This record gives sequence, C-alpha cells and structure tokens, in this order.
Amino acid sequence: MILHPAYVAGKIGVVRAQEILSDGQPSGRWLIEIDSENIIVSLTANEFQVIIR
Repeated sequence: MILHPAYVAGKIGVVRAQEILSDGQPSGRWLIEIDSENIIVSLTANEFQVIIR
C-alpha cells in the first residue's frame, strides 16, 4: 500500500523491482506498479508498506 506521495497515497501496487541507476548501482528506491492505474512510481522504502496477500 502506498503511503506517500499524496497523489497515490492509499492505492495498492505491486513491487516490480529495485530501481537501478544508469551506472548500474541501486538507487535505494523501488519501482511500484499501481494496480488501479496505468502508472509505475519510484518510491523509497518509507513511502510504501508491504502487504502480503
């Protein structure tokens, strides 16, 4: 479940992958696909909560 930012807060998404920078290093952010919309957001670990279904 997305906690922040406000425009997607409260929506459910699927963690797809850790974001990788162009130099091949992890950015510390995660790519989350929002279930109810056709978008992917890049979030830090404190901006979402993992819910096991």
